Amino acid sequence: MARRDVKLVAVGNSKSIRLPKSLLQKYGWSESLVLEEMEGGVFLYSEETNKLSWEETYRATAAEKEDWSDFDATAGDGVE
Repeated sequence: MARRDVKLVAVGNSKSIRLPKSLLQKYGWSESLVLEEMEGGVFLYSEETNKLSWEETYRATAAEKEDWSDFDATAGDGVE
């Protein structure tokens, strides 16, 4: 995770932050973001998500034909 220092900028009676262009492009942010207040700070994210549903995730995983044989050994190693 990269750390970025940003300055607060006065905008009327409020304060804003400027997000670097590279960060906006990296996450595809353009018009608006959701700001979620959390215990340790704030979390910014786009309302639009490109996430798969659980069903789509299952289908995509099944289509990969991955070899999970090493998982069986790990699952039986006695760790609960």
